[in-house]
Amino acid sequence: MRIGIDLGGTKIEVIALSDEGSQLFRHRVNTPRDDYAATVQAIADLVTLAEKETGERGSVGIGIPGSISPYSQRVKNANSTWLNGQPLDKDLAHALQREVRIANDANCLAVSEATDGAGAGQPLVFAVIIGTGSGAGIAINGESRIGMNGNAGEWGHNPLPWMDADEQRFQQEVPCYCGLSGCIETFVSGTGFARDYQRLSGQALKGAEIMRLIEQHDPVAELAMSRYQQRLAKALAQVVNLLDPDVIVLGGGMSNIDQLYQTLPALMKPWVFGRECETPIRKAVHGDSSGVRGAAWLWPLAE
Repeated sequence: MRIGIDLGGTKIEVIALSDEGSQLFRHRVNTPRDDYAATVQAIADLVTLAEKETGERGSVGIGIPGSISPYSQRVKNANSTWLNGQPLDKDLAHALQREVRIANDANCLAVSEATDGAGAGQPLVFAVIIGTGSGAGIAINGESRIGMNGNAGEWGHNPLPWMDADEQRFQQEVPCYCGLSGCIETFVSGTGFARDYQRLSGQALKGAEIMRLIEQHDPVAELAMSRYQQRLAKALAQVVNLLDPDVIVLGGGMSNIDQLYQTLPALMKPWVFGRECETPIRKAVHGDSSGVRGAAWLWPLAE
């Protein structure tokens, strides 16, 4: 049995999977925000609960909104800031009396979709989260690629390529929380989409409200969506030029816009070297469950 934990800023979720991938148990609790010790205890309690309910002992994988530094062996880059600087894997291993594996939540998405989702059977899967923020993960032969600096797949914190004049103005107006400007995340996240609509219209609306305006053929909302698709296409074309993945999988709230899967392939081609690109763009099969399932699959079947 494999146990996966999805550690988020507002909730912690556990799933227990059989070796065949079927769900045996699932439960979630609120995250003890700003309390590291309580967060460790909450995760340990969820693992204990999963094993009690299933009657089995499992391996434990955890997806976090950050990564473990290969140098300090502590959490870095987590937007759940109370985790930063903490030896989370060691503290959990001590609490659970077993080794645990930790990966970035976007890497968990990639592993999940590479194992039994939209990228199943593909050697190189690039999985993108386009939600409140934007990130990505890489799965090679079904395993998470973390990298020597723990930064593999940090797509959202590269600059948007081939900026036009308006995008250059945008980057000056909207710095990224990482301290730099022009990051892909500021353009193609759901937050970035809503912010661009506000720049065009003067109205602060949520993404769902903008999508309803698009359904009503509102010209400003349609323009914001057109710009969003062009920016996402450029950002993904850069991935093809660098990694040339076998499949690109989209997750997060913006991935539910079905139009993207029709428009992105053609929009990417002008930005891909040689102007040839048939890389499939697919929606995550497991949706919001991909992260927690991918955490469970951090332990391959052979182990």
